[in-house]
Amino acid sequence: MRSLLYTLAVAAVVLIVLGLLLKAVKWLLIIGLIALVASIALGVIKGGRTPR
Repeated sequence: MRSLLYTLAVAAVVLIVLGLLLKAVKWLLIIGLIALVASIALGVIKGGRTPR
């Protein structure tokens, strides 16, 4: 599960960087931000459920 979160986060960062480089493609930036927020939210939810 953790590797999936890392993969999502890396993909989100790559999309954000591509969006910033291309500047014209705002959708890449938006999708990257959504993916980043989703990966953080999943990490918090899954991390909170695991017994410590």
